[in-house]
Amino acid sequence: MRRYLKRKEAFIPNPKNQHPSPHTQNCRHPQHINNNQTRILHNLVRLYAARNQIELARHVFDQIPNPSIVLWNMMIRAYAWNGPFLQSIHLYHRMLQLGVKPNNFTFPFLLKACSALQAIQLGRQIHDHVLTLGLQTDLYVSTALLDMYAKCGNFFEAQTIFDSMSHRDIVSWNAIIGGFSFHAFHDQTINLVVQMQQAGIVPNSSTIVSLLPTVGQANALCQGKAIHAYSVRKIFSHDVVVATGLLDMYAKCHHLSYAQKIFNALNQKNEICWSAMIGGHVICDSMRDALALYDDMVYMHGLNPTPVTLATTLRACAKLTDLNKGKNLHCYMIKSGINSDTTVGNSLISMYAKCGIMNDALEFLDEMIIKDSVSYSAIISGCVQNGYAEKAVLIFRQMQLSGTDTDSATMIGLLPACSHLAALQHGVCCHGYSVVRGFTANTSVCNAIIDMYAKCGKIHISRQVFDRMNKRDIVSWNTMIIGYGIHGLYNEAFSLFHELQASGMKPDDVTLIAVLSACSHSGLVTEGKYWFNTMTQDLNISPRMVHYICMVDLLARAGNLDEAYSFIQKMPFEPDVRVWSALLSACRTRKNVEMGEQVSKKIQLLGPEGTGNFVLMSNIYSSVGRWDDAAHIRSIQKHQGYKKIPGCSWIEISGVIHGFIGGDRSHPQSVSINNKLQELLVQMKKMGYEADSGFVYHDVEEEEKEQILLYHSEKIAIAFGILNTSPSNPILVTKNLRICVDCHTAVKFMTLITKREITVRDASRFHHFENGVCNCRDFW
Repeated sequence: MRRYLKRKEAFIPNPKNQHPSPHTQNCRHPQHINNNQTRILHNLVRLYAARNQIELARHVFDQIPNPSIVLWNMMIRAYAWNGPFLQSIHLYHRMLQLGVKPNNFTFPFLLKACSALQAIQLGRQIHDHVLTLGLQTDLYVSTALLDMYAKCGNFFEAQTIFDSMSHRDIVSWNAIIGGFSFHAFHDQTINLVVQMQQAGIVPNSSTIVSLLPTVGQANALCQGKAIHAYSVRKIFSHDVVVATGLLDMYAKCHHLSYAQKIFNALNQKNEICWSAMIGGHVICDSMRDALALYDDMVYMHGLNPTPVTLATTLRACAKLTDLNKGKNLHCYMIKSGINSDTTVGNSLISMYAKCGIMNDALEFLDEMIIKDSVSYSAIISGCVQNGYAEKAVLIFRQMQLSGTDTDSATMIGLLPACSHLAALQHGVCCHGYSVVRGFTANTSVCNAIIDMYAKCGKIHISRQVFDRMNKRDIVSWNTMIIGYGIHGLYNEAFSLFHELQASGMKPDDVTLIAVLSACSHSGLVTEGKYWFNTMTQDLNISPRMVHYICMVDLLARAGNLDEAYSFIQKMPFEPDVRVWSALLSACRTRKNVEMGEQVSKKIQLLGPEGTGNFVLMSNIYSSVGRWDDAAHIRSIQKHQGYKKIPGCSWIEISGVIHGFIGGDRSHPQSVSINNKLQELLVQMKKMGYEADSGFVYHDVEEEEKEQILLYHSEKIAIAFGILNTSPSNPILVTKNLRICVDCHTAVKFMTLITKREITVRDASRFHHFENGVCNCRDFW
């Protein structure tokens, strides 16, 4: 019995089998079997169970008229070790129905199944049965009880049982240590090991295996080395289970070379050892080596990958966006039947999402038999990352309808969808739900809430959330500074940056991106130059490509095109398309055709990343009346297979997101919207508005240009908002591209006519319009 309790392997239940078998529901035993035959059947059950042939053992077991308690225990034990774990519980209930009395050997196996299922309510019921039978003082039963409570996270009950034990052996100590370690309570785990030794119990190999995971998670390298030295002295380190724990610990402490030495020194490596080493490479961001190690395991050593191996390898594929390798693993999963494993399925969804293949990710989610919160979180995050924010919100609703419990990871995935859509009401609901569920204790959730409010136009609420955080990391500060920057609040951005420095927390490269972006949005060229130089000289941060993009954008947007061009020429590495695009955008604003042509040629040599640069150059030509050249650029764009991204704006009203494309007449309220726009146009003209026809990039009559401009997507969305909200309510519209000069001018007039605050969030920043003025001071 003791050797069973010492084992610490955790088995993941197979969801497709977690249902009562027909045998459990309707056991009909033939009554004509004689004693001799019964003995033979008993021996067959023992044989099949010993060989882990559970289905065969069960088939024979169901033929025995009155199985002994020994056989009942044997079958319960087989399911508790190998799964499906619920079958252990079903068998136990069947045993009670038939009047068979459980003994002290029955309960440890049952409680192990409860631990594997994390079924604490079932565990409590079984605890009650133990008390009824008076078995609570049995060493093995009490050890199994504390192990179950500890692994299910109820440390009060676990500690109570442990303290009440009159005698504690090494297995009891290992159970309580393993429970605290399993839930990553590092300090408590170490204290228990010290108490154990003070009680005269010498740690064994199971203690070491239980202890190592929490040491690795805490990045406690010195403790890990001490444990390694102890294992060598006690000759535990040659044991493959201990060695696997050690290499896993070193990998989590980011000492991959130590882990590799332990791995190489092992004479015999099992699948778990290989999985740990592959996982170590993934942890240490050595993805290519992880894939190479997987190939060695499968093709050179002929080992079959476990679900854990496949899930880890898929993470490497996702990080490298190696779709071919990921698809190969998917094929193997289908052939081997592992595709029904939820953990592997979740990793596959993430891989497809990271590779941008959302149709396959969504299709696989639909095929999954059992979906958990990780499944939904993975697909929600994938949708957001690939630009399907609305789909992410819909999937969250499906998740709620399915009854799947939402966790903090789901919120971290969903809140950016609300940010992208500027869906304030959805975001507020997510915030409220996070508060009720206690997710706001998680710093990452609070960071996502700060970002959501900032991108939904409520920067003051972002600051309130930031100020109330119990613990802030560098992401918290960066998110808040970036929020101030996109709202044009440069004073607040710099004030917070100085607070960050005063707090003792060190700014990172993203902090400097936030600072430089704030300078760019506000035209603070001198300040931007200062911080760009300071990051290298004083902050010891090496500028990356994105920092140079910020500087080019800052200089060019301020009209310093020649200086921006010279700055690019002096870059220590080859500028990419994004750098030149920042300059080309300013060339369009400043109508500098000559430099625009030079920059456009450089972009063509590098290979355009999308339609944006074609559109910019076409617009530069159109703005100075060179219609033939503009048409030629559009022809090249079409020939190379690039399609122009249409201007799109959206607005949230009563929790519903309404989207509009430029010139759109398909909305059910299009007639009312058209009338409102024409009405606004008449009133704006009376107040001195003149359409800026330089932003119509087609050679048509002036009157037609005016109508084209009137139906830009942001104007349609604003008109819809005016029609469908109270006159006292502010309007927030989000656009996928930068707002044009004509729309910017028109919205100023609209605020005077409607006496409303109107906010437009474009691809670059927020524009807060009020009383005919925009807070960007016409600089964007």
